[in-house]
Amino acid sequence: MRMEVIAVGTELLLGQIANTNAQWISRELAHYGANIYHHSVVGDNLTRVVESFEQAKQRSDVVIVTGGLGPTEDDLTREAACEVLQDELIEHEPTMNKIAHFYKKNDHQMTENNRKQSHVLKKAKVLENSEGMAPGQIVEANDATFIFLPGVPAEMKSLMNDFVFTYLTEKYQLETKIKSEMLRFIGIGESTLEEKLKDLIAQQTNPTIAPLAGEGDVAIRLTASGKHPERKIANMKTSILERVGHYYFGSDSITIEEAVQDLLVQKSLTIGSAESLTGGKFIERVIRLTGASSICQGGLVAYTPDAKQRVIQVPEEIITRHGTISSECAEEMAIQAQKLLHVDISISFTGVAGPSSSEGHEPGLVYIGIKANDAPAEVIQCYFDGSRDKIRQRTVTKGFELLFHKLNL
Repeated sequence: MRMEVIAVGTELLLGQIANTNAQWISRELAHYGANIYHHSVVGDNLTRVVESFEQAKQRSDVVIVTGGLGPTEDDLTREAACEVLQDELIEHEPTMNKIAHFYKKNDHQMTENNRKQSHVLKKAKVLENSEGMAPGQIVEANDATFIFLPGVPAEMKSLMNDFVFTYLTEKYQLETKIKSEMLRFIGIGESTLEEKLKDLIAQQTNPTIAPLAGEGDVAIRLTASGKHPERKIANMKTSILERVGHYYFGSDSITIEEAVQDLLVQKSLTIGSAESLTGGKFIERVIRLTGASSICQGGLVAYTPDAKQRVIQVPEEIITRHGTISSECAEEMAIQAQKLLHVDISISFTGVAGPSSSEGHEPGLVYIGIKANDAPAEVIQCYFDGSRDKIRQRTVTKGFELLFHKLNL
């Protein structure tokens, strides 16, 4: 079975919003072994939408269309579908009643163009939209089956989950036969990771092994098909972690900050920060986590030398003798943060984000200090390339990496 996904909307072509619908649909259908051969985006122009549908009808068995079902004049999916599928539009009474009730309930006057959302193809199987107004539609033509869905992601996903997956599995005897797991690593480069696994990669068949670079971390995507794909993935995962398990922090959507949080919770430890060039970015990523209050006391942000003395209580002598961009300053920032915030572990960041040099140091020089319980503070010196924002982001990610490996000992 050949499938494709068409997104309708000029806003997608202008880059005003991302075409996440096609990504989500393809990812979900991949679990059923469905073959998605084409993704396309077409603007709100009737001639071009018709051309897109005609082309899809010639080359695909199933065409999933998202967008263009709204109430305005530039919502043209229905009109194009009528022309391509030689059908006509009718008013779907249950949908029209739903729309009228919505406006009455909210004490708003319904404009005439809202009636357009209740129009469906006469031959369509209508799918009730529990998240919005315009229903989904399935039209089985001689050449291809067209599935029309709203462009709003929440509405599209609801209709896919409520109706479309069931329809496709029953009509085309699809079954879940492809599984993937993303193994995530930090503290090891993509090339080094690939080198350590090169024989496994060279011999890969099922599951397949795909190294992927991330922002501060790297990943291995394992994809298996056929019977018992989970078992195949588990066996390969074991082989991989036997070699590089020290760098592994979790699977699929887990972030490095979530992995650090899990370790802090397991060990009943609290954390706080003292930040200069990162400007609170580290503690912001911690506080963003659900349940952060159980492990996070807070953070201190001090940008200037004077603020470092007053807020973090770095002695003037250290700043005068060594400067604020130094191992000694980072060490003292970590020590003071642990005391002032009453935490088990503290982390500090100082350095030069750029674009100009500071205290005689080039942009990209960073010092990260960590003070854990009663152990002496440790300081790591790093160099990062990139823009000011990139240096700051990479500094924060490096901090999480250092904490992960320290807590994972």
